[in-house]
Parts: sequence; structure tokens; C-alpha cells
Amino acid sequence: MVTPAAHREAAAHLQSAYEMSERRACRVLGVDRTSVRYQATRPDDGALRDRLKALAQERRRFGYRRLHVMLRREGHAVNRKRVQRIYREEKLTVRRRGGRKRAIGTRRPLEIPLVANQRWSLDFVSDQMTDGRRFRILTVIDNCTRECLGLVADTSLSGRRVARELDAIILRRGRPETIVSDNGTEYTSNAILAWADDTGVGWHYIAPGKPQQNGFNESFNGRLRDELLNETLFRSLPHARAVLEAWRRDYNESRPHSKLGWLTPKAYAQALTGHSGRSAALVDGCSDRPIANPTNTSSDHQRTLVIAG
Repeated sequence: MVTPAAHREAAAHLQSAYEMSERRACRVLGVDRTSVRYQATRPDDGALRDRLKALAQERRRFGYRRLHVMLRREGHAVNRKRVQRIYREEKLTVRRRGGRKRAIGTRRPLEIPLVANQRWSLDFVSDQMTDGRRFRILTVIDNCTRECLGLVADTSLSGRRVARELDAIILRRGRPETIVSDNGTEYTSNAILAWADDTGVGWHYIAPGKPQQNGFNESFNGRLRDELLNETLFRSLPHARAVLEAWRRDYNESRPHSKLGWLTPKAYAQALTGHSGRSAALVDGCSDRPIANPTNTSSDHQRTLVIAG
């Protein structure tokens, strides 16, 4: 019994069960009588509690910090500690999923691009449908704005298909300076080599067995699996594509990103390019984050078709 609430409960039990006076019960427990007599004056937070529970049910893998940002966005004038208290009282804590232990080597911060389309990163994620058929998802991320540019799902994704999907993204967004990927057969195929030469996009391959060199995409893949793939049963490939596209839009336009000062990737991209005012883009109480460290030298600098390792 270390909290005042536990002391008050214990004192009430001694008074009712053993017919002790308040003075004697406090002496036995070793607590001050004023703390036992204290009556809470905390305002009613029923509406806030109900909304927090509804948001936590809708966003099952969000913690209290991200839920606090969403509550502030809806107009609730509440600080983070109050949200954390209600979050704990309602037992909404996100259960951390276990993972295999990995050896930790020397960590080096990744170079953060200064502008959008300076560097994209690609990777694959696998999942399966309710009938047991497996499918793959191509994920395309802008490393500066952290926007998800594409989630392409299919049972087979060849190098030619990857090139076509990149062409479709470039048509609506523009050409990147560099693309980072691993050494998978899809990325090292003749179709990708020819596409990179034709478009003039620098393609950088990470060192074999070093996924941390593609850390932006690895982090996104973890969020994708934790918040969507592990929470959804896909009935068919069209159903998977529809759900992935809806989640991609929600990730870019609604989900607050902790590394962007709790802005959404779309709002951060607009603030970065000056398309919207700073007051409309920044969340109340959030400060700007440094976009890049000019002194940081990383192996992810621009190069064309060079295999590291």
C-alpha cells in the first residue's frame, strides 16, 4: 500500500471490520489523517474517458502518446499526463508482441534527406489470406517526409512489375534522386537495371545482411505488420488491396508520426514545401525537429547501381 487511495481503502476496512476509530486506524497504518480524509476534487472526465476508449478500440495498436495527439486534434484540451492516467486506469496498454533476439552491433544514425523525392526506399512484406494463399506487398517510402508512396499487393511481383509501379508513382509525384533497396532478385534483375539507366535514378543496394541500412523502410514495415497485417483477415487479393490502400491513406493523412513532431506525413510534406502555413501544420505543443545533420556521413549517399559490402 503505497498510494493515498490504497491508504484510504485500508483505513475504511479497519474501521468497518474491526470497529476502529479513524485515529487508531491511521496510527496502525502509519498514515496521516488528512490524507485519509481527503476528498478528490478532480473534474468529471466521463466524456474524455469514453472517447479515449473508443479511439483505443479503433486504433488498437496506438499508445497513449499518439492517442493524446489525436484527442488534441479533435479539440479536447487535455494534457498528456491526464490521458496517461485514464489510459492506465482503463487497462488500454498495448501488449508488446515478442520477437526473436538479434545481435546488436555498432549503431550509426541514417542520413536524413533534406527534401522530398531525394531518397526513396523499397522492401517486400509477406502475408497470407484466409484460404492459406500467400501474397507479397511492395512498400515504397519517401525517407524525408516518411510518406508511404505505394503498397502493391500481388501473389508475384517481378522486376518488371516493380518498374511499372515505380513509373506510376513517378507520374503523380515526380522522379526521385536515389532509391535504396536490398539485394533481392527483383531489384537486381535486368529489368530494374535497364529502368534505372533509362530514368537516371541512382539505385543504392544495402550491404547483404544489413537491414538497418534500410532502417526507414524496416520501421515502416514493422508498423504495417503490427497495426494492419496482424489485425486483419484478408479474404481475397482484391480485399487486401482495398484495405492496404485505405490504410496507406490513413497513414499519410491521419496517423501522427512521432519522428515528425507528431505531424502526419502529408502535413509535414506540406509544411516542408511551404504549401500551408506553419500554424495550420504544427500540432499545439510540438516543436520542429532537425531535418538532417550536415556533418553526418553515411553509406547511403547518392550512387548508381553500386553494391555495398
